[in-house]
Amino acid sequence: MTEISIAIVDDQNLFRQSLALLVNSIENFTLVAECTGGQAFIDTLKTFKIKPDIAIIDMDMPGINGIDLNKYLHVHHPAIKVIILTVHANETLITQMIDGGAASYLVKNCDKDELLLTINTVYKNGFYFNADVIKALRNSANHRLNSQDILNGMPIMLSKREGQVLNLICKEFNNTEIAAELYLSVRTVEGHRIALINKIKCRNTAGLVLFALKHRLVDIAL
Repeated sequence: MTEISIAIVDDQNLFRQSLALLVNSIENFTLVAECTGGQAFIDTLKTFKIKPDIAIIDMDMPGINGIDLNKYLHVHHPAIKVIILTVHANETLITQMIDGGAASYLVKNCDKDELLLTINTVYKNGFYFNADVIKALRNSANHRLNSQDILNGMPIMLSKREGQVLNLICKEFNNTEIAAELYLSVRTVEGHRIALINKIKCRNTAGLVLFALKHRLVDIAL
């Protein structure tokens, strides 16, 4: 079973400590950092030779809050996959955080099973968008498409194969599963994924899914 290293960043002591207990109780999870704020986490990262796979981050924190920390990690440590865990269910904030590089967004009233599913899926596929996130992104896309014809104005053309790969990525297929579905090698699929990231000018798999949703290139069921 693959080990997943996890950092928790939350200034609410009881919640953070409870979440740490949960993480430590899961066989393949390893808690590598428990920080009370964004600056503390940034300082802690400087001490790591190997960075954590996933950072579970609250949004409301003094100093460097979750919004700023998400942006910082997206630029300086893009390999760390960010899961926002907050009390806010506002669609504008959801879209803002995903736009800013977060791999997933959960509210704190989610249950244990959804949190574990999110962690494992983000580690495996690079993102996890539940129904609330997909709804928020769709509503954001509708607003933007009503204001201007973005899709027709994009200087971006996807090949048929790139479209197929993107569609399967959005369905949470990993490289091995995409390769089997399209009768390609895993190396070829990885090449298409990298080409898509470069063409769309995003940093990660979540960015590809965000792009596809905004421009109605796929239909992900709620």
